[in-house]
This record gives sequence, structure tokens and C-alpha cells, in this order.
Amino acid sequence: MTEWGVALIAAGSALVASLISGIFARSAGRRQAAAMLETVRITVEQQRRERALAARRATYLRFLDAAETVLLARRAGGGSAEDRAALQRAMGAVQLEGPAATEAGALLEALRRERGLDELERARFAFIHAAREALRAPD
Repeated sequence: MTEWGVALIAAGSALVASLISGIFARSAGRRQAAAMLETVRITVEQQRRERALAARRATYLRFLDAAETVLLARRAGGGSAEDRAALQRAMGAVQLEGPAATEAGALLEALRRERGLDELERARFAFIHAAREALRAPD
């Protein structure tokens, strides 16, 4: 075999080895990129859930604060239209959130109808329990 033949075979072998190595490297790169994208997707989804729960928590706290203000004013024998309006606005936000809206409505109705303090406390605790359940992070 001539020098040219040996050189061509060596060059061809090197070219085929480079091609095969490149194919494997490309495949590994794609797998790494897919794994990285999945990690980013999971992280973004967790952050979205945490932001949604934080917004829900703030909504429930605002409603509970407004209800407590009306309840305390009622116990003291006072209260203002502004307090009741704030409670109604907070109720609207709870209704948008969905969970615990029924219990919030029951508490609002008990406050409107000036029920007894025991019934008001039961409605308040029912709302708190429902809010806790709604804020429990899914596993």
C-alpha cells in the first residue's frame, strides 16, 4: 500500500471517529439541556404556587382584619360605615380567591344580622379553619 493510501485510511478513520464522537456529544448536550429546562420549569412552577398562596394569605388576612374590626366595634357598642365598607371590599377579594368564600360569607352574614357573640365566634373559627386548609401547600 502506498503512502497516499495509508494517509487516506488514517484521515478517513479520524473523520469517522470525530463524526461519531460529535453525535454522542450532541446527544449528551441535548439531554443536559432538557434536564436543565425541566429544572427551570419546576422552579418557576413552585415560585408561581408560592406567590399565589402569598396573595391568598394576604386576602384572607385582610378579610379577617376587617371582620375583627367590625366585631370589636360591635362589642364596644360602636362601629362605622367605613369599617363595614372595608369588610365588604375584603369579602369581594375572598370571593375571587374561591376557597373559604363560603365560610367568609357566613361570617359576614353573622356580622350583618348582628348574631350573638357565640355564633360570631363559631363563624370566625370556621373561616379560619377553611382559610388554613386553603393555604395548605399541596404536596
